[in-house]
Amino acid sequence: MSISLSVLLHAALLGALVYSWMLFRRPPRPAPTLAIEARVVDARSVRGTQQTVPEPAPPVEAPPESVGPPQPTAEELAQREQQRAQEEAAVEEQRRASQAAAEQAAAEAAAAEAARRAAAERKAREEAEAQKRAAEEQQRQMEAKEQAQREQDLKRSLAAEEQASKARAGPALASWQSQIAARINRAWLRPPTARPGIECMLNVTQVPGGEVTEVSIGECNGDQAVRESIEAAVYRASPLPPPPDPALFDRHLRIDFKPD
Repeated sequence: MSISLSVLLHAALLGALVYSWMLFRRPPRPAPTLAIEARVVDARSVRGTQQTVPEPAPPVEAPPESVGPPQPTAEELAQREQQRAQEEAAVEEQRRASQAAAEQAAAEAAAAEAARRAAAERKAREEAEAQKRAAEEQQRQMEAKEQAQREQDLKRSLAAEEQASKARAGPALASWQSQIAARINRAWLRPPTARPGIECMLNVTQVPGGEVTEVSIGECNGDQAVRESIEAAVYRASPLPPPPDPALFDRHLRIDFKPD
């Protein structure tokens, strides 16, 4: 409604301006003039002669001044204004449609990017969980393997301990200790202060192969010279004879040394 009223007002104003301009451009009518022609003649020339007077020529009107092409009417101006408004509306509608299409394309692109990121994050989480499960499974396998190894070691240790206990309970241990004591006795250099009936408890530390690494004298009824000579004899007896059964080997030996 407001557009139609504006068009009519513009058309009326334009018509008034055109009408005023046409009135202003119309030329004024010339004042009527009497066309009279005169000729001066000599009286002497007309004597005895009669001259015919010509009729006056009709006046020549000036051609009308050109005023240009005809101005459009108010109806034509209204139609033109309506057509221009329709063209502007069509352009605006096309612009809005293009903007809506661009916004929809941007929204679809954003949705696709969000979906791609979500898929990538989900894949990363799945891979991380798979790696975690694989690491946990590997850890369980290692722990099971270590547990089995410990159980096997314990079984072997128990079996060796049982075999050693059986060996120590038999005469083999006493025979081995007698061999060690005899070898120390052969290496002992009796000091002058040694009296008959000497008995000393020897604490001997050895390594595999029988090499003596440490000697200490426990209970002993001999004097200091006797104790030192017996300790020196143990080092001279190294390496000690091996046990008849490997299960009897012990790093720490207690030898009851009775040289007499």
